[in-house]
Amino acid sequence: MTAYLRPRSGDPAEPGTPPNVQVTVDGHPVTALAGQTVAAVLLTQGRNSWRTTRHTASPRGVFCGIGTCHDCLVVVNGTPDTRACQRTIQDADTITTQVGAVLPHPPTTPQPHNPADPAPRNATDAELDNPTDAELGNPTDAELGNPTDAELRKPTDRAQGETAGPEPLEPVAPLNATASSPHADASAQHTSPARHLASTPPPKAADVVVVGAGPAGVAAALAAADEGASVVLIDSGRAVGGQFNRQLPVEFAPRRPERLQHGWKDFAAQRDRVATHNRITQLSESSVWAIEGLRLWVQRGPADGVGRDVFPVNAKAVVLATGAYDRVLPFPGWDLPGVYSAGAAQALAKGQRISVGRRVIVAGTGPFLLPVAGSLTGVGACVVALLEANSLQTVRKGWSTDPLVASSKLREALGYGALLARHRIPLRHGWTVTAAHGTDHVEAVTIARLDDDWHPIPASERRIEVDAVCLGFGFTAQLELAVSARCDLTTGPDGGPAVVVNADQQTTTPGIFAAGELTGIGGAALSTAEGRVAGAAAAQHARSPRPNPELPVSPASTAPPATGRTRAARDPGVRSASDDGARAAVVKGRRFAAALAKAYPVREGWRDWSRADTLVCRCEEVSRGEIEEAVADRGVGDGRGLRLSSRAGLGLCQGRVCSRTVAELVAGQNDVPRPSMKRPIAVPVRLRDLAEAQEEL
Repeated sequence: MTAYLRPRSGDPAEPGTPPNVQVTVDGHPVTALAGQTVAAVLLTQGRNSWRTTRHTASPRGVFCGIGTCHDCLVVVNGTPDTRACQRTIQDADTITTQVGAVLPHPPTTPQPHNPADPAPRNATDAELDNPTDAELGNPTDAELGNPTDAELRKPTDRAQGETAGPEPLEPVAPLNATASSPHADASAQHTSPARHLASTPPPKAADVVVVGAGPAGVAAALAAADEGASVVLIDSGRAVGGQFNRQLPVEFAPRRPERLQHGWKDFAAQRDRVATHNRITQLSESSVWAIEGLRLWVQRGPADGVGRDVFPVNAKAVVLATGAYDRVLPFPGWDLPGVYSAGAAQALAKGQRISVGRRVIVAGTGPFLLPVAGSLTGVGACVVALLEANSLQTVRKGWSTDPLVASSKLREALGYGALLARHRIPLRHGWTVTAAHGTDHVEAVTIARLDDDWHPIPASERRIEVDAVCLGFGFTAQLELAVSARCDLTTGPDGGPAVVVNADQQTTTPGIFAAGELTGIGGAALSTAEGRVAGAAAAQHARSPRPNPELPVSPASTAPPATGRTRAARDPGVRSASDDGARAAVVKGRRFAAALAKAYPVREGWRDWSRADTLVCRCEEVSRGEIEEAVADRGVGDGRGLRLSSRAGLGLCQGRVCSRTVAELVAGQNDVPRPSMKRPIAVPVRLRDLAEAQEEL
């Protein structure tokens, strides 16, 4: 057993005592805590893995921790392909190991636990045969249905300049489940509106729909609502905050939640305003799985469950604030259970009070590694080392390109430095993990010193015993909806793909705005500022009789601030101090993003960490050698041809984890990598739910 639940005694957040919940795990009764995810329950039971892969039967458990990688799939109440890190347990849930590809069992409804009930049976060999694409949940065009022109008026069918979505739009009545609570702070923090709204009709339309409730999305929703627009705020979490402001479940009832989060006071104020704003409808435990013009297709209910509500929401303007996920680079053993993304380790620590191990090593590049180490120490882990791949000289040189923005983070950096010193965590620049060792779980790692281009220096290798590895080499933006909306992309400051926007955060698609990590990785402060600008501009667009013709022509990192732009509700030429403050914060934030990318670049030497037999695509278990063979022997180098030829990127995560890695491995020396981001189905949606929804639409 490596992962564990931090004891409540001495926990700085001072959590309460959650109610017990009775579940069954592989036929054995287990007492869990209300509010825990399935992954948290399994980890606290000493389970490091609960799925085996289709091709080699290799063990898998939590990897990304935010529902992106699909490594942690498990069978819940007879339904396979349930992401354990996303699904919150319910009383009497039956959880079963997912062996290979599993056919769905007849759906079951959890009943109150009775110890006298017989234990559920495990799946038979016949039930574990390879399913068809349809059974795996990969819909065809026919299965998705072909809506009529009146239902879905695609941009190609409209006259130029015509706004998308049926008119007139019906007003949205506020549905916030927390609005009437007499205890605004506690209830607004944790209440899941999706659960309370299960029996209420979903909203049909809004002036502005905001996708994502992280720093950018929350700021956008408030800005749009303050401008008088009706807003629907959609997020897959049980509460607002996203990954940056992740909170403990309501069932944990923490007395001091501010001890787990920087800037808690400001976030709590925003959270409470969202919960009580009469023009904001919040849809938690909900996700947008497709976008057609300005119509968004939403599913609402427990993650990956059967019977989720599927419905469209029409908008006059859309703000995409879908965030980003960790980038992890491959090396031998990176697919072992016990290897986590840095974000997964922090999400489990902050959101579930789970430590991923007792002896943990943190490696990668960027300042995000510091709060990850802090979160791990907060749940009692021993962080044996924090390895920064870039040399101290590279980091200093990068920050020196803009000393003013660097100095703004000095106080925060000193705080983390004190934390490392207090817990005696060595920070080593120019080092990284180059291999993980173990049979069914990580037992040790090899670390090596790197040169300035990240090539391992011969004879510098050292072996260290650990039971968990946390990795983070920057972030990749969640671009599925932006690509489906036909927004143009550019290369962000960190070299990854980003959405092109103008100074109003308007994308190249009329009515679609983007904010946060979508426009370039730059941190929470920049995301918040962009959200404020995007929300206000989207509200103005929604009230305009025709779309704003001033579409962007330059990347977000170089777009100048707008000058003289007005709001429909104000006198021409008048801008508020709030407008100017948000736009100034965006300019400053983009300067910070540029300096950040220079201080923590990802160098090409990482290719030397892997071998021909090292897996690159975790889902389809495709090795680096197989990818290189497809390029050399079959002459494929483009995204689609390479996927079809090598299978890399065709698995359950649809290339989210491996697409940038594959693109860089096959790119020419002077080529700009072009990872594939085309995923028309943005998140998993079950065919059964689509079929039932089709009958009602």
